[in-house]
Amino acid sequence: MRNLRLLRTGGRRSVAAPGTPQCFCLSSEPGTVLVGSQHGLLELGLAGDSVTREVSLTAEGFMPEDGSGCIVGIEDLPEQECVCVATAAGDILLCNLSTKQVECVGSVDSGLSTMSWSPDQELVLLATGQQTLIMMTRDFEPITEKQIHQDEFGEGKFVALGWGKKETQFHGSEGKQAAHRKQTEVSPTSAWDDSRPRVTWRGDGQFVAVSAVCPETGARKVRVWNRELVLQSTSEPISGLEQALSWKPSGNLIASTQEKPNRHDVVFLEKNGLLHGEFTLPFQKGQVKVNELLWNADSTILAIWLEDLKVENSKPNSYVQLWTTGNYHWYLKQSLHFGSLEENQLVSLLWDRESPYRLHVLCQGWHYLSYDWHWTTDHGMGESSQHMANVAVIDGDKVLVTAFQHAVVPPPMCTYELQLQQAVNQVAFHTDPKRSGDMAVLDADNKISVYRYGQSTMNDPTVRFGAVGGNGFKAAVQTPYLDKTYRLSVPVDGEVISLCTNPVTKTVALQLAHRQILKYLWEASTPVLEPWRTSNGSAVQFPYPCMQTSITRINGEEVILGLTDRCRFFVNDTEVASNITSFATYNEFLLVTTNSHTCQCFCLKNITVKALQAGLSSAAAPNRETLRKVERGSRIITIVPQDTKVVLQMPRGNLETVHHRALVLAQIQKWLDRLMFREAFQCMRKLRINLNLLYDHNPKVFLENAETFIRQIDSVNYINLFFTELKEEDFTKNMYPSLNGSSNAQPHQHPDQKKVNLVCDVMRVAMEHIDPQKYCLSILTAHVKKSPPELEIALQKVHDLRESITPDVKAVSAEEALKYLLFLVDVNELYDYSLGTYDFDLVIMVAEKSQKDPKEYLPFLNSLRKMETNYQRYTIDRHLKRYTKALGHLSKCGPEHFSEFLNLVKDQNQYCEALKLYPSSTQEYKDISDAYGEYLIQKQLYEQAALIFARAGIFAKALDAFQNSGSWQQALCMASRLGYTKDKLSSLARSMAGKLVEQRKHAEAAILLEQYTQDYEEAILLLLEGALWEEALRLIHKYGRLDILETNFRPAILEAQKSQLIFLDSQKTGFLRHKSRLQVVRELKEKACESLQDYEMPNCPELDLFSETSSVVTASDMNSKYSHSNSRISARSSKNRRKAERKRYSLKEGSPFEDMALLEVLGENVRAVETVKGDTHMLLKQLVLFGYDEQAGALQQVLEEVLQLMETSIPEIWTPDLQQSSVNPVLGPNSTANSIMAAYQQKRMMTPVVQDPELLIPPKLNKNLQWKVHLLQ
Repeated sequence: MRNLRLLRTGGRRSVAAPGTPQCFCLSSEPGTVLVGSQHGLLELGLAGDSVTREVSLTAEGFMPEDGSGCIVGIEDLPEQECVCVATAAGDILLCNLSTKQVECVGSVDSGLSTMSWSPDQELVLLATGQQTLIMMTRDFEPITEKQIHQDEFGEGKFVALGWGKKETQFHGSEGKQAAHRKQTEVSPTSAWDDSRPRVTWRGDGQFVAVSAVCPETGARKVRVWNRELVLQSTSEPISGLEQALSWKPSGNLIASTQEKPNRHDVVFLEKNGLLHGEFTLPFQKGQVKVNELLWNADSTILAIWLEDLKVENSKPNSYVQLWTTGNYHWYLKQSLHFGSLEENQLVSLLWDRESPYRLHVLCQGWHYLSYDWHWTTDHGMGESSQHMANVAVIDGDKVLVTAFQHAVVPPPMCTYELQLQQAVNQVAFHTDPKRSGDMAVLDADNKISVYRYGQSTMNDPTVRFGAVGGNGFKAAVQTPYLDKTYRLSVPVDGEVISLCTNPVTKTVALQLAHRQILKYLWEASTPVLEPWRTSNGSAVQFPYPCMQTSITRINGEEVILGLTDRCRFFVNDTEVASNITSFATYNEFLLVTTNSHTCQCFCLKNITVKALQAGLSSAAAPNRETLRKVERGSRIITIVPQDTKVVLQMPRGNLETVHHRALVLAQIQKWLDRLMFREAFQCMRKLRINLNLLYDHNPKVFLENAETFIRQIDSVNYINLFFTELKEEDFTKNMYPSLNGSSNAQPHQHPDQKKVNLVCDVMRVAMEHIDPQKYCLSILTAHVKKSPPELEIALQKVHDLRESITPDVKAVSAEEALKYLLFLVDVNELYDYSLGTYDFDLVIMVAEKSQKDPKEYLPFLNSLRKMETNYQRYTIDRHLKRYTKALGHLSKCGPEHFSEFLNLVKDQNQYCEALKLYPSSTQEYKDISDAYGEYLIQKQLYEQAALIFARAGIFAKALDAFQNSGSWQQALCMASRLGYTKDKLSSLARSMAGKLVEQRKHAEAAILLEQYTQDYEEAILLLLEGALWEEALRLIHKYGRLDILETNFRPAILEAQKSQLIFLDSQKTGFLRHKSRLQVVRELKEKACESLQDYEMPNCPELDLFSETSSVVTASDMNSKYSHSNSRISARSSKNRRKAERKRYSLKEGSPFEDMALLEVLGENVRAVETVKGDTHMLLKQLVLFGYDEQAGALQQVLEEVLQLMETSIPEIWTPDLQQSSVNPVLGPNSTANSIMAAYQQKRMMTPVVQDPELLIPPKLNKNLQWKVHLLQ
């Protein structure tokens, strides 16, 4: 749906040159062409009027003086710095324009009719006067010579597979008579044919096609030859084939023309000589002749040079037409009329090799012209609801208009077409947003026709419907009418190559040929042109000419966007991307398509040019809303305003409509802000946008306008759809994050309530207020959707519908409501809930709708009906496994059902609920407590069981339970409640004391023995055994047994002093041994790390060369070793795994974690000594009391030495580095690559990666504890 627009035209007229031009070619010097005339060779420059350089061939004697000479071919050879010229006389000349030397490199006696060089200039093909072809190399060495007219077909001859004769074959729609039809005679060429051979090369230079008049039939034939001049194929006999010939550079078709009985066609041949498609020229038969066909370099445009035939007493008119194809239809895009003046008659035309859309034309009066074209999409830019998004396509003398807001009509069809008198060259739409459908059409006669909408009532005969017309079909599309022609101009200093407007700000931007941008305000009182400036005041100039320009606002600043034909995209003069194939702006959005087959959408409101550049770069990973994949080669045609449609055209020409997610979300946002819920809902439903957005966009507004929402949607099905899509999460945070910042969503007003429940409740209240009958199903949905679902209420509503005596016409029947409920909820679940309502009518109603067998549920329901109400409800609740409710109903059924009650309690462990149902004074309460206590004893919760027993007055069981739990005080209380005798109490106390001694609770055992068995001697011995010296002394003195001091007390304290000394000595030696070993291990590791760092490879494989026994292991290596051993262990039993955990840090010399094992043991040593300080203090006091100063002093001194040793050693063992790494481990969730590298460089990797970081923290010594005795210091 693109048109060709003239970008610029250049040219010059030279008066001084003698003779008339005959042919021309492009020079390797930019801006110059080489022209051949009867007298010689001239170089014309685009600048200035005179000939820059010339070589006379008459002076050299290669051309006759009388001007009858003719040049048949001319080619610039830049590598040889000369021009090759072929004359009709048969000379091949090399002319050097600088030195003016002419060299004849070959001559053909019979003369030459054509010279044609291959595209790579490696070969040259000559057609001679004797109808032969000569192929030569670039150095003019002949390769071969062949006759043009060959009898055989060529190497590509079709193979007959022997499938019968022509007569017996199937002839399709032509019918059987086709077999007997005689082959028609091929008509000879037209009278105006010059009979010269025409030569054309394929784009890659591998094949060349030659069209020549056959001497036998007088008709033209096309033959295809390869580079060695071996015939490949010959065209099928084509009646009326004409002289023009051009091979499409992309290689698939050869174009020529054919005069048919009733029309004039351009036809296409394949390489094998068969016809393949055609299109008809817009002229009568015999009206024009086609001189040349020319494909441009990228095979997109076919140029046709035509001349009038039947003209008397005047020169014929010349035309050049440019045709393009799309969707298998050929469009005439441009028509250039050169008139009938002799000096304007065309001599030759050429497409540029470098710029595919530049056409060079040479006229007879030494007039040279060059035209630059570019592709453009002509579309309306307005916002008015009627005529926005119209796209106009030029097709000869018609303009095809497609109104995309009504329907996406694929080309070559259209909504309506405008028929003009002449071929159309350009179309423009009105820039006023309210009149955006109005069009101005420029035709080949330079007339402007203006078509307007609105005022006229009669139909214009030049406007007719395209695809949307038809019988009995009323079109909803307005058509324009032809108004008038007028012209307005502003003088511009320079050559304008493009202009674009912003209808909102009334700004026009003009791009000049030297890429400068001028600004023009068309509503200014005096029209003034000034340079376009950026915000910092510098004038904008595009680095390259831009084919498409547009004005928009980025971050509030008006900027000009430009796209070159090489996919480079500019904002002002900043290049933001180099892979953009098309772009379009709409409101605050910019849409682009890229070479990587994606369509990206950017909101320009809050974006900087830098951010736009980053978003367009492939490195940035855009979120899923801004980017979507499109078909390969798609281009944007237009965006339909106030809608979400983006129309894309594929390379073949077919259209696709996409709804870009970013545009859709922006449009939905606008609708929701304006409370247009219906439009938003329909768009979201159609385009699969999650309906949670209706609420999440602005919860407060939605809840306040719930009634508006329901009235606008006005469809039970749609409201139900909304309910079923509701989810707890906020979709503006996860699925549509682009809306998160923009939505003015207040924090939820009800933070304690869940979103789904809140919406369901608000909507339900609103529906009940508007029309509860109409929205009955939606109200049910609201109940079911809540969590937990309110199925009982829903079922109750269905039940109420059944009971209602006066049925409303609008109201939903109970049947319908129930059927709908079953659609939402599983039928078995609903059946259970209906049972739970204890309403048998409802149960039967649900059961009938289910797949259940009546034999299955009717007997059950009948048996229930016969029961007493409470027992019936108990049976239902038990069936539904609602045991708490079941117990409640059963407890009301009287004492005869109590055994059943107790069994249910025991089965379901519902003891706590059961206890609440009976007063504590009843026998039932006692029975339940008894069962509960037994249950707790099974769980080994003896103390809790004892409390339950004691509360219910079951003291004997309580006594046993308290005894088992070790609560001897409570056990004695229970014994007194049971009225135990003194002897019984004494034996109870003695047995409990024995158990307490086993648990090393000597003080409590002593109290029992002294107070309840009066055995104070045994009590004193127990206290001495537990080292409770002061309590033992109290009892000795209480009972006046001072003899025990000598027999038991003194020996006990001396024995305790000895064992303390032994203990401290063992701790000290162990501590010293482990400390020295730790030092050795650390030194070995240090050395190992240093030797490895010489390689600068902290993780190199050489680590494994170190033996495990050497203790030389780095952290990374230890990890690997440890993980290996773990992987072996994992297959074993859990017992072994626990064993392995215990042995994780082995003290064995050379084990991988030996240093960690040493740290663990050293820590245990310190903590063991720290714990004995209190016991030692008590012992010291007794030793001093009984005069053992020497022993006490020795003990105090040993302990002091050990503590001092440990205090000084702790900083050496737990170094500051080690403590630091426990706080910030080198490897871990918070590490970064940089932090790990830094750790390596600081040699911090010395500390291993430990599973237990607490080992790296030093043990604390409590210095506040005063344990020494002053007397001994």
